[in-house]
Amino acid sequence: MKKQPYHELIVWQEAHNFVLMIYRCTEKFPKQEIFGLISQLRRAAVSVTANLVEGHGRRTKNEELHFCIISRGSLRECNYLLELSHDLKYLNDEDFDRLQNLSARVGYLLSKYLESKK
Repeated sequence: MKKQPYHELIVWQEAHNFVLMIYRCTEKFPKQEIFGLISQLRRAAVSVTANLVEGHGRRTKNEELHFCIISRGSLRECNYLLELSHDLKYLNDEDFDRLQNLSARVGYLLSKYLESKK
């Protein structure tokens, strides 16, 4: 049975939207954070989607699960970095709430996707 392309996965679509929003919001961060918080937050967000894609391309269920679990860990890293960014006043309340809500949606979809692979 042929797998659907990863672009068609709702979890990937929502995670990709999360990455795009992270990039837009971090453009407003102070320039001194370019090699610090901006870079770390962007890398963690990209890791969510990149690990979904890599896992989706693996041959075995266990390999796919492994990369999905890494993806979930990267999402949790993003959650902390968003909280820190908000506390440092780099993110306003509206952007923080939007990112938190989207992160929660991605987390929910990722959990459901993981359950479907077990």
